[in-house]
Amino acid sequence: MSTERRRAWSLRRPLAAIAVCGLLAVGGAVAISAPADADPSANTWYQLRLCESSNNYSINTGNGYYGAYQFDLPTWRSVRGTGYPNQNPPSEQDYRALALYRMRGWEPWTCAQILGLREDSDAGSGVWPPRPGGPTTKAPPWPGVQYFFGNFGPHIRQWQLQMRKRGYPFQGTGYFGTTTLKYVKILQQRNGLHVVGFIGPKTWAAAWTGR
Repeated sequence: MSTERRRAWSLRRPLAAIAVCGLLAVGGAVAISAPADADPSANTWYQLRLCESSNNYSINTGNGYYGAYQFDLPTWRSVRGTGYPNQNPPSEQDYRALALYRMRGWEPWTCAQILGLREDSDAGSGVWPPRPGGPTTKAPPWPGVQYFFGNFGPHIRQWQLQMRKRGYPFQGTGYFGTTTLKYVKILQQRNGLHVVGFIGPKTWAAAWTGR
């Protein structure tokens, strides 16, 4: 996940490198893309793990990189990981990898470049991913008012604070400024809504029940 790591890649994963070369020889360039408006697919993550660690969640390469996604400890800590990556269950490693992708896109993984992985709208968004299978919260009634850029009010603040609980970078000022506009559009895109840039009934509810 650094310049030094790139230099060591061939030493860390010779079998994975051979596997990737074999794929290139048989099928041409490996290019795996996810839908334009969603997180990477399960197959995309599988291909990344296969290249990074031969899909071995418990691997310790002995040079400071651990687990299926080959986290170093500073990067693991940056996405709130505890302990050592390879000592965590697969679901935890998967979740922290997704969090890293949401923060930095494919940039941390050399294998993403080798495989030709493409970023989608969630890459580098800075939005913390919800836990899979978490409880769905019922949205409070829509206040009956559409909120636009430049508006201010307690219901905007309520919406912002709910979004903050889900990992969006809001302070809950109640002001519909550039940050609110940005994440209104991201939320609308992520939930298959029309990207209109204002808070209507569907965008209001998506803060509680959407993805």
